Amino acid sequence: MKFLRWAYGEAWLVLVVTTMLWGGNGVASRLAVGRVTPMSLVFIRWLAVCALLAIALRKPIAENLDEIRKHRWRIALMSGFGFTGFTVLFYASAYYTTAVNITLLQASIPPMVLGGAVVFRGLHPTPMQFVGMIVTLGGVALVATHGEPQRILETQFNFGDILVLIACVFYAGYTLALRDRPPLPPLVFFAALAFAALVTSFPFMLAEVATGRFHWPTAQGWLVLVFVALGPSLASQLLYMRGVELIGPSRAGLFSNLVPIFGAMFAVLLLGEAFHVYHALALALTLAGIWLAEARAG
Repeated sequence: MKFLRWAYGEAWLVLVVTTMLWGGNGVASRLAVGRVTPMSLVFIRWLAVCALLAIALRKPIAENLDEIRKHRWRIALMSGFGFTGFTVLFYASAYYTTAVNITLLQASIPPMVLGGAVVFRGLHPTPMQFVGMIVTLGGVALVATHGEPQRILETQFNFGDILVLIACVFYAGYTLALRDRPPLPPLVFFAALAFAALVTSFPFMLAEVATGRFHWPTAQGWLVLVFVALGPSLASQLLYMRGVELIGPSRAGLFSNLVPIFGAMFAVLLLGEAFHVYHALALALTLAGIWLAEARAG
């Protein structure tokens, strides 16, 4: 019943909007195909975000510039994997798999974070957390093997699904690193990550141009870029910070369970993608697994 008590007031509103934007990002990646090239989508989104942040946060960034420089390599690594690496693979995957798969496979991030905490931080998971991790990974395997998990030994994976899973590994590592993030104000820290993402994504943009794969976005491609820059890249991050401030990280984190639901719904409604029985079963497994993994004893 705790969730029902949360479903009132500002926290519920900002966190539901956040997860809707995150879910819509998978659909945007599919809409971008043929309209805006993947590396230009990555680079231009961060260019737009950085321009807005430079205007809005000019004074606090200047005040914390010495601290940013002190931790520049840690910020670069976190951004390089969590922002640039994740988005490069995320948008590239849209050329090989569906938006439904892209959104559902992101449910692998919470158990990856739990597994990383066990291996690298010495966390001792409860039995329920371990069961939840196994159940969730079962749902991910169901999507990745297109409803035929016995094929996992035959490596019959969609290339796009593999890219999404690698992207999820990157973001899980970024999430673990957040625990020891540099002591900067949240908005300034996000701005530093965004600027680092702009720098680290530039070589990918150059490579796309050099190989002749770049083309200017179409009119629809520019609309996708505007949504990605203002929605999943900027607004969702700021809203999520506000949600964490209101109800704390553990309770706010539970709302990430809504991302695959919104993403799959948008993919079916807006793109007309097929939603198979194995998708429904995988969704049920991932949600049940995440709930078990986040359950607290007693």
